[in-house]
Formats: sequence, C-alpha cells, structure tokens
Amino acid sequence: MSLALSGELQGAIYTALVNDTALVALVGAEIYDAPLPSGGALPEGEHVTLGEEAVKPFNTMTSRGSVHDVDIFVHSTASGFSAAKEVIKAIGDALDDATLPLAGGYMVRLQFLKARARRGVAPELRRVELRFRAVLEEN
Repeated sequence: MSLALSGELQGAIYTALVNDTALVALVGAEIYDAPLPSGGALPEGEHVTLGEEAVKPFNTMTSRGSVHDVDIFVHSTASGFSAAKEVIKAIGDALDDATLPLAGGYMVRLQFLKARARRGVAPELRRVELRFRAVLEEN
C-alpha cells in the first residue's frame, strides 16, 4: 500500500528537524508537527510547521514503494524575508539528499523540489512554503 510509510516519513522528517543544531539555533523549539494557532498572537521570530503531503504509488514488478511530496512552512513575524530565508537554508541542509531511517522500508531519495516566499497575514508577516519529494520503498 502506498500510504504504509507516510506516518514513519512524517516522524522521521520531524525528528531530523528538531535534532538539527543549525535549525534549532535559529528557531529554538518552534518546530511543530501541527498548524500554528489561528487568530492569536504569534511569539516573535520564526516558526516551522510540517504541512500537507501528497502520496502516489511507485510500485515495480519486484517492490512496493511510494512518492511523497511533503510541504514544510516557515512562518515569520519579521518584516523582511532574510530571517525566514536563513531558516529555509537550514531546513534544506538538514533534509535535501538526507537518508532518514524508516522501520518499514527505506528512503531511496529525499530531494528539495521548490520554495515559495510570500507576504503573510498579520501577525505572520512572512511565509515560505518548501516542498520536498521522498521516494520510499517498503520492506
């Protein structure tokens, strides 16, 4: 089944981010596997959230696998993009071409696909959307 490794992948990405010293130096503990609260005030600085995921099967005659497009968001209360872009650099360094451990299979490839920087809606002044593609094969 193409969704078999989805939960493991999300956990592995989250673990990689919270254990990355360069990213933690920039955002502290502000890395979430859930949306930021809406309508309330955000603490100053940058915050990282795991976002949506699109999954499709990637099976062959001899193996079962899947392709996962995973979104990661950087939210910022700064008026410019420079702080958020430092955070996206750290995320890219932590994830692009990383081999993350999965108990139910293995990661064939994890690669950065694209980013989009936007002005946010107050109190989030800046938002950067990152997309990574993970190709996974089941055990």
